[in-house]
Amino acid sequence: MTQTTLMKDCRNGKIGETIKAVAKAENIDSEKLCSLVAKGLVTIPKNVNRNTKPVGIGKFMSTKINANVGTSRDYKNMEDEVNKAKIAVKYGAGAIMDLSTGGDLDKIRERILAEVDVPVGTVPLYDAAATALMVVEMTSDDMFNAVRRHAEQGVDFVTVHAGINKNTVDKLMKAGRITDVVSRGGSFTVAWMSHNDAENPFYAEFDYLLEIAQEFDVTLSLGDGMRPGCIHDAADGPMFEEILVLGELVKRSRAADVQTFVEGPGHVPLDKIEMSVKFMKETCYDAPLYLLGPIVTDIAPGFDHITSAIGGSIAGMAGTDFLCMVSPSEHLALPTAEDIKTGMQVAQIAAHATDLVKEGVRDRAKERDDAMGLARKNLNWEKQYSLAIDPDHARAVREARSSGSEACSMCGDLCAMKIVERELEKGRNKNNI
Repeated sequence: MTQTTLMKDCRNGKIGETIKAVAKAENIDSEKLCSLVAKGLVTIPKNVNRNTKPVGIGKFMSTKINANVGTSRDYKNMEDEVNKAKIAVKYGAGAIMDLSTGGDLDKIRERILAEVDVPVGTVPLYDAAATALMVVEMTSDDMFNAVRRHAEQGVDFVTVHAGINKNTVDKLMKAGRITDVVSRGGSFTVAWMSHNDAENPFYAEFDYLLEIAQEFDVTLSLGDGMRPGCIHDAADGPMFEEILVLGELVKRSRAADVQTFVEGPGHVPLDKIEMSVKFMKETCYDAPLYLLGPIVTDIAPGFDHITSAIGGSIAGMAGTDFLCMVSPSEHLALPTAEDIKTGMQVAQIAAHATDLVKEGVRDRAKERDDAMGLARKNLNWEKQYSLAIDPDHARAVREARSSGSEACSMCGDLCAMKIVERELEKGRNKNNI
């Protein structure tokens, strides 16, 4: 068993290589970062059994993006999912979650852990469910053994739906939701509790979960099993009941020197995003917040990468630290590699828009936008490409539609900046400015 965790080291003032690497990447003082990790305001998921590139999530950190990959029982091609993970990292993912439910789950997880250098997360409950003939026939041992197996393999963070308890389920039964539970792990948990007339093992035996996390320094991603699955269900009793429990679990995790971040909704209309984020931040003691969306309307299947980016930008402005990439195929199908690429491109826009207004990050983010503004003024296309979210795409669009003009083909010789700059320069010369 490991004798320490990163949080414990930071509480003792020990600044190791992990802290130094993140501090350098985020342009923050190592001692300040160490203090933030000690308080649980920044999380750096890094299993002791894996040489992961350290990534900081939370206060004063740039907004990170997670990308979900994984097989289903209908599509079990491991190589496709490994390729998707690599594409996601190429296009800016700071973390990967393997949500596989079909095929050799241990082998798939092993390959993804080996092929990417960013933190990797999983939902061990999926694995536990695969050991039983029916989800409701899992045992408590199945659940905790799955967590331990993932931790031993080197998984850096695990989603556990420990905030669902009997009170949460009671709220759900009375809530009058349209979609009830859309979280797969949440549905497994609710079904198991109902069938077995028992408390959620991850809640009832949370101290045991903490022991496993301590041993491997695994970060707990406290899952949002009650996240709203449609606009009608947003910001209701079950969602808030679960958040109250998650706040309790954040405190218990910190007392055990275990890092956490908290997952959030879901489908939320524009006017409820800020309230939801601030409630979560307040209730969960400013733990790093990881949002699945929020998706701001239910009527855009095929375009939910866009509805998610809209919600993610607003949520980021309110205090969200970690965004989950949503692909165009959300609600429709298992994403393709191209879907992952497109989802990542749009998620990067949302993350950067967040960073432009985020405390401790905004100045660095603004430097890039200012440089782009100057490059546009000077019609410096190579510089514009280098600053773009996707340089190859920007170059391909311009070159495919270039008229040979120095400016873009939209304006050509009628380029507004060229016309005004020419006349302003005349004025400056005339007035010796």
